[in-house]
Amino acid sequence: MTETRHTKVLIIGSGPAGYTAGVYASRAMLEPILVQGIEPGGQLTTTTEVENWPGDTEVQGPDLMIRMEAHARAMGCEIIGDIITSLDMQSRPFKAQSDSGTVYTADAVILATGARAKWLGLPSEEAFKGFGVSACATCDGFFYRGQEIVVVGGGNTAVEEALFLTNFASKVTLIHRRDELRSEKILQDRLFKNPKIEPLWFHELDEVVGTDMPKGVEGVRARNVKTGEITEIPCKGVFIAIGHAPANELVKDTLETHMGGYVVTKPDSTATSIPGIFAAGDLTDHKYRQAVTSAGMGCMAALEAERWLAEQDLDSGKDTTEPLGYGAPVDAAE
Repeated sequence: MTETRHTKVLIIGSGPAGYTAGVYASRAMLEPILVQGIEPGGQLTTTTEVENWPGDTEVQGPDLMIRMEAHARAMGCEIIGDIITSLDMQSRPFKAQSDSGTVYTADAVILATGARAKWLGLPSEEAFKGFGVSACATCDGFFYRGQEIVVVGGGNTAVEEALFLTNFASKVTLIHRRDELRSEKILQDRLFKNPKIEPLWFHELDEVVGTDMPKGVEGVRARNVKTGEITEIPCKGVFIAIGHAPANELVKDTLETHMGGYVVTKPDSTATSIPGIFAAGDLTDHKYRQAVTSAGMGCMAALEAERWLAEQDLDSGKDTTEPLGYGAPVDAAE
């Protein structure tokens, strides 16, 4: 039999935004339920050294997320290892279907589903995913000890992954379609000083080449974006580090989005285009995309959810199945 559980606040996602929302909602005595999603802890579980988290000169990403989860639990947040597969926002209480079969109903929802790695979309990239092509250096770098590796990208993610991979690789080639990096200057300085890293400017990945028996990467073909000339680079691993896209599958057809799918919130707020639905973290943030800003938005979402719930007369006997108005303009989400 399908189990149905009700909560005042349902938090979907378990990165810095989700766990911080859990802390604040618990302290507000809202007894929140947090459903972790497909990647408990979010993107920080796939990073190593974090040097910009206030209070920690250096902390391992997975360790930080374990501490955040423990903090939320200690405050009283119920944390469940499950995945929300659909979210009905047309009527109240909101209804979320989980992969386990449990249905969660909630008076308010905080969306903190974050973002995930982007891919280039090349057929050869897809063919060798898991067999030499990866988007997570901390997950897979260990397998390439003493090997030559290629990293694709030019932002913080690419530079961080290239630097990390020098712990294992004999050589790291960084392929970038421009002649300058978009990453923080301190990261660029480290990269240019590292003798194991060789940038390949004005190039883009054209094809991953390898073998089928056994299946594995043997090299890549990189195309010069100005001349079209192909350069062949031998390598055993290819790491795609071109950024992230918001994990908006639950809400992309119902909530207002912009900038490639990021959920729109009211100015200086986490309120979305549907009253009672709040969004925080990388799902909404196309500009900063930092753990500390995500945590701040998680705090905001919990405080705003508490305030919004206090304004609702949920026990008045009025029809709680009243449609809320899909796709309402953000300014009208009062």
